[in-house]
Amino acid sequence: MTLAEDLPLTTESASVTEIKIEGITEPVLVRYFETLNAGDFQATAALFAPQGTMYPPFEEPKVGKDAIAAYLEAEAQGMILSPNQGIAETLEDGLIDIKVSGKVQTRWFGVNVSWSFVINSEREILEATIKLLASPQELLSMKK
Repeated sequence: MTLAEDLPLTTESASVTEIKIEGITEPVLVRYFETLNAGDFQATAALFAPQGTMYPPFEEPKVGKDAIAAYLEAEAQGMILSPNQGIAETLEDGLIDIKVSGKVQTRWFGVNVSWSFVINSEREILEATIKLLASPQELLSMKK
């Protein structure tokens, strides 16, 4: 028996599906989706630079790891993110601009989403912008 076989699986680790995004291999981005799906919002926030910013839909920007973790704790419970494909572009200043498309399933609805990330040379997320891709009528029917 190997050491890995000796380690018990936790319910949390057993329920997390491996994330594969066509066109994207950036580990910090894969980890972003994995930690969000696992409900480990502190780990998600830790992927951001100290002054990293999340731009959620219909909300004010969340700046800094604590603000991002608090927002996710309040708003992302039970969400399952399913990124499908993406493209990455290295910018002149060494930053990486990544666009990802996919879906988010909540307890009440599913919606197509696009994510836009800017990653620095230290492989920290500087910006994450989340946009819902739905018609105005669909968005109104989702309103709490």
